[in-house]
Amino acid sequence: MAAEYCLFHPQGGGQPADRGWVDGHEIVPARDHDAGLVVARSAGDLPLPDFTVGQSVEVRVDLAARRTYAALHTAGHLIEAAGRAQGWTHAANTHFPGQARIEFTAARPDPRLDTPEGREETTEALRTYVAKAIAEDAPVTWEYDAEGRRIVHLAGLHSAPCGGTHVRSLGDLADIVLPTLKVKKGRIRVSYSAVHRDFP
Repeated sequence: MAAEYCLFHPQGGGQPADRGWVDGHEIVPARDHDAGLVVARSAGDLPLPDFTVGQSVEVRVDLAARRTYAALHTAGHLIEAAGRAQGWTHAANTHFPGQARIEFTAARPDPRLDTPEGREETTEALRTYVAKAIAEDAPVTWEYDAEGRRIVHLAGLHSAPCGGTHVRSLGDLADIVLPTLKVKKGRIRVSYSAVHRDFP
């Protein structure tokens, strides 16, 4: 039985869609919820040509964009793990460049969050956690559970259902920046940026 795979990641799970081309035509991957498939749609005004089943085509993924999104997405999981280590609960996330953030709630009041000094001290604890995990180069792996969900693991630090793109190991992450966290409407907001480390 032949399996069907799509090389392009559609927007979802808090990250943008891949950029790519099919036979030189720029496309935008999108999820067709009725069919349950990822389909390629034209990124411009002109429609894609009619491709036939079995036709050979050249497919390219924008590697720079893919690596950027993978780094941001994986860094988000790592920051979520760092927040959980503080006793917080994950509430929301986005991994888009320039607006990446993880939001948490706290079951009990955290007095550290009441002052600028305390928020900076707490952010420094998150930075230390993240830096240690990257220095240890923990592997990023995945498996399907009994219900068919893809579970992504950051070694023993974090596991969650996730269909996004990720780096191979945490040592691939570089230049992670965590500005001092903010508290808004009862949520702890940790903004961040990250890039994919260059290969040697």
